[in-house]
Amino acid sequence: MHHDHKHDIEVLNGLIATTLDSMKGYRDACEDTKGTYSELFAGMADERSRVTADLQAHVRTHGGEPEDDSSISGALHRGFMNLKDAVTGTDDKAVIAEVERGEDHIKDKYETALKDDKLSPDCRLVVERAYQSVRAGHDRVSGIKHATV
Repeated sequence: MHHDHKHDIEVLNGLIATTLDSMKGYRDACEDTKGTYSELFAGMADERSRVTADLQAHVRTHGGEPEDDSSISGALHRGFMNLKDAVTGTDDKAVIAEVERGEDHIKDKYETALKDDKLSPDCRLVVERAYQSVRAGHDRVSGIKHATV
């Protein structure tokens, strides 16, 4: 039976946009923090870049055009972060709290995709692999936030 990959591609492209948001958020956070946090966020941005490349490759494999830009909500979130920075100034705690909010968002997006029963088995596998990385990042940031409170 031939599986229509259109739905898979739509789901993957949504995850790609969200993952690109996350990568850009980490790059911003890297600039807003110093020392250990800056290095950590740079590493997280690189990891999200790898996840994005994996998802994009899967879209291409199925004849789709992979998303290569972040979502509108991500741009708005970063705009809000910049506005908030102008008002409150940035400290590591504030940046970490914002990063954790972003992590909750990306984790929810992946969990929603994994509940989609229309995904093909091979697409589900790709999403699960990406989700493992996303969840590890989420848990790491959550641990840092609770250690700095």
